[in-house]
Amino acid sequence: MKKRSVRTLLAMALAVFSLRAGAAGLRDGERSYQGTVDRLREAGLAGERGFDLLRRITSVGPRLTGSPQAAAAIELATSLMKELGLSGVHTEPVEVGRWVRGDIAEAAIIASGTRAAIPLSVCALGGSTGTPERGITAPVVDVRSLDELASLGTVLKGKIVFFNRPMDRRLADPFAAYGGAADQRVGGASAAAGHGARAVLVRSLTFREDRNPHTGLMQYDPRAPRIPAAAISTADAEVLSALIKKEKSVSVSLRMNCRDMGRVISANVVGEITGSELPGEIILLGGHLDSWDLGHGAHDDAAGCAAALEALRLIKDLGLRPRRTIRAVLFMDEEFGGTGGRAYAIAPQRKGERHLVAAESDRGGFVPVGLAIGGRDRRILERVSAYENLFRPLGVSFIVPGGGGVDVAPLIKQGAVPAAVITNSQAYFDVHHSALDVLSSVHPRELELQAVILAALAYILAQEGT
Repeated sequence: MKKRSVRTLLAMALAVFSLRAGAAGLRDGERSYQGTVDRLREAGLAGERGFDLLRRITSVGPRLTGSPQAAAAIELATSLMKELGLSGVHTEPVEVGRWVRGDIAEAAIIASGTRAAIPLSVCALGGSTGTPERGITAPVVDVRSLDELASLGTVLKGKIVFFNRPMDRRLADPFAAYGGAADQRVGGASAAAGHGARAVLVRSLTFREDRNPHTGLMQYDPRAPRIPAAAISTADAEVLSALIKKEKSVSVSLRMNCRDMGRVISANVVGEITGSELPGEIILLGGHLDSWDLGHGAHDDAAGCAAALEALRLIKDLGLRPRRTIRAVLFMDEEFGGTGGRAYAIAPQRKGERHLVAAESDRGGFVPVGLAIGGRDRRILERVSAYENLFRPLGVSFIVPGGGGVDVAPLIKQGAVPAAVITNSQAYFDVHHSALDVLSSVHPRELELQAVILAALAYILAQEGT
């Protein structure tokens, strides 16, 4: 027998032994659900139908809160839930802001001496006011923190402030790096306006150096004047920063016609598999249906919506009958104020309901690597960890305290247990809030694994409770 054949037989034998050892190592509780989890995995990965749900959601285009596309997404999501055979499909009203980006977002470094003008790739930050029709031209000041801004004081009067603090590449957790730099985007405009600045440019929040600006929410302090705020691509931020260091004075022109159009009524979309024994006790799986408007919001957060819907489809199509209700909620307005989550928690339909678990998927449609559950409640963490051997073959290498999200935070305050699938999000901020967040950036199999994990978790919790 050839050596290669011997090695092949040995590998096969080791694989069979490992499978048997793994099965033998299952706890009693795990054994009772192993067959169900296997069926969910096989049905999910064989079909990868979650990606088709994602394709249909993103087909309406960017779903900026209050926009016609957001309204179309609500109608589509309602139809999808009905197609999947979910029960109690309905919408619940949400009051949201209506902000329009407009069709002008132009910026340039003004020519100086023999140097020609240099165009900059920018986009308005969400909620920003526009510039005057002819734009704003002013000297620019490079600032790395809100503390540094405060120290400059009157130096900033009449200037454009350039917030140039990058995300910290030294941090392994990209969400921690994002959070460490987001303050300049959210509150930078009002802080600068308080010192007399005319506008702000904010370095895009991404690790990548390219010419794609990344938008995101900014907020005005009512005590300060409203000045325009734009994101600048990281590549152009490097150019601008280098010129500021090289030249005595650098001026930038900025022109945008974004505008606020007040408040409008939108909706959350709700559908469920009603519990066979305890229908008033609910395991909620959610994502947010709205998105920013530069790309199609495929990762953020059509993927979360598709994963939730696919999880319920898998449970229903396999004929499983959960004791408690498993509900999908596609929230509106996560990106622009979180009104959808708050409206859902206090809606009249909540009377008589008790949300045991609220799981939100909003970390991109990437490969899952772990589960976060329970927040500070170690008891529920220990209960779910008792099923870790069922989740490990699905790619879940750890189960840790945590979970939650903007949309489910109000439910968690009311006593629901937070939960979330943790993905490998190292590439998330490459596309986040940018024109790169499109369908082709999501891998069908990675998205489907998320849905399978959600389905398994939701079904076990629906049977066992918390």
